[in-house]
Amino acid sequence: MRVYIPATIPLLRQLVDEQRLLPLGATAFAVTPALREAYAAGDDDELAEVAMQEAARASMRLIGAERDGLGDLDDDAEGASTAPGSPVYRRAVIAADVAGAKLRPDLDDAVVKLSGPITFEQVAAVHVDLAEAEPQVAKAVDVIDAADLGDTDAEFVLGDAEDHQLAWYAPQELPFLLELL
Repeated sequence: MRVYIPATIPLLRQLVDEQRLLPLGATAFAVTPALREAYAAGDDDELAEVAMQEAARASMRLIGAERDGLGDLDDDAEGASTAPGSPVYRRAVIAADVAGAKLRPDLDDAVVKLSGPITFEQVAAVHVDLAEAEPQVAKAVDVIDAADLGDTDAEFVLGDAEDHQLAWYAPQELPFLLELL
């Protein structure tokens, strides 16, 4: 099963360094029967895009959690991303092929729980925001909960971040990408 795992730049570094990764809560997203049922139309590619977008949104939550664990950061998103020890405001999603993922329709239509860590060999691709998305992602990280609760202004901010397409990288390109960040 192809799964989409929300990640951050530090989690991608961990994947490269350790050659394996257990996502937070072993949570990933995939094209599940519940997701297929939720969409009246859409082929597998379109549904995979929906699952990947859900993972990208979860990536913003992970970025926020990492940032909040670091303490107060500069309000300027571009400056915050370059300061040593501060987060890089880029969403990241790992596409991997796994066996044994359990469906979790109680959480959301596309959510699955992995049976264990993924290995670098299971990674099919990595999707990461380009630098120009960082200011919008930084703003969206601050309002994602409000957007989920229906705040229309927050939804617009979140939409600005989600308008950026994630760039595709082959697994073997990941170490070089991380070196450039």
